[in-house]
Amino acid sequence: QTFLLGVILLPLRALLVGLIILLAWPFAAVSTACCPEKLTHPVTDWRRKITQPALIFLGRAMFFSMGFIVTRKGNIASPLEAPIFVVAPHSTFFDGIACVVAGLPSLLSRNENAQVPLIGRLLRAVQPVLVSRVDPDSRKNTINEIIKRATSGGEWPQILVFPEGTCTNRSCLITFKPGAFIPGVPVQPILLRYPNKLDTVTWTWQGYTFLQLCVLTFCQPFTKVEVEFMPVQVPSDEEKKDPVLFASRVRNLMADFFNLPVTDHTYEDCRLMISAGQLTLPMEAGLVEFTKISQKLKLDWDGIRKHLDEYASIASSSKGGRIGIEEFAEYLKLPVSDVLRQLFALFDRWESVGTSATIIVILGPTLCLVIAATKSPLGFMEMLLLHSDGAQTGGPGDYAAINP
Repeated sequence: QTFLLGVILLPLRALLVGLIILLAWPFAAVSTACCPEKLTHPVTDWRRKITQPALIFLGRAMFFSMGFIVTRKGNIASPLEAPIFVVAPHSTFFDGIACVVAGLPSLLSRNENAQVPLIGRLLRAVQPVLVSRVDPDSRKNTINEIIKRATSGGEWPQILVFPEGTCTNRSCLITFKPGAFIPGVPVQPILLRYPNKLDTVTWTWQGYTFLQLCVLTFCQPFTKVEVEFMPVQVPSDEEKKDPVLFASRVRNLMADFFNLPVTDHTYEDCRLMISAGQLTLPMEAGLVEFTKISQKLKLDWDGIRKHLDEYASIASSSKGGRIGIEEFAEYLKLPVSDVLRQLFALFDRWESVGTSATIIVILGPTLCLVIAATKSPLGFMEMLLLHSDGAQTGGPGDYAAINP
């Protein structure tokens, strides 16, 4: 039955999607005519009033042609009520359906995407915030652009952000990046659910490829998705000053609504997983809650990445990607003592057989420097635990929940 449905539905749906994209392109071209790639002023004239409804209709038609049956819950806030939408959990490229249901708000996108033929023009029609990978000031410029739009009093379209910054398998909510919360304006959380018996949409590190997911989804008779608009969340005075606090509260609220756990892993852990894989280490060894550790020890990704190759031999020579207390002591050039055992146990969070060698790869230079500065491993432990918030850490099995 599945084979027969695939033979019929797959080519039909692929043809319809291609046709709808071709139909949408003229409307997008009219909407962006005579407009620079990076907008300095919002498009609010007759072009947007004519093309926006048509693009929303075609967007809905495209997802319908893919077989999606969309259920919307809750009310969509106006730009004055909530200039920013935050969507979670982010688990697939099909999550773009939230953008269509929300009325085509602006998106954050790489600058290169706007250069893609056909698709780039459609992207520019939603007046995106474009991010450049080659501009060293890109992060600062992006934040300034978000602030400018979010505080424009409704002149700019609302902005839709996936604050997790990467795809997960919807088993938990990872750390929300603070970008959407820095402006200190009200945000409206949007919850995404895919209540299907067969999951053909989840796009994670270990799983189906983009093309495979498209084929599997297109072969299904239908795919259900629920888009729920939660009440607008207004930041307190303290949260306006601390976007991380605001992001954490919104994440906890969404997690409670979903009855999901939260974890402090981030996209940077995914990058460490990739590096661990390139060094022939177990990928789960890269799950060290990099963001939390980097904040406590004032580390930066580029600096750590330079040391990975230098310290990879330590991890590669270890058994199964793990080291024992003796190797730990030898690496730090310290005698085995009760204090060192406590330090070892601090990193040996998942198994009793030995700590992750990649943790040593990542923290190697820092451990040496901090222990030298504090004169003892006990000083390092006191410094680290002084800033510890006691958050529970996920185990190595969590790595499949993260996708770069």
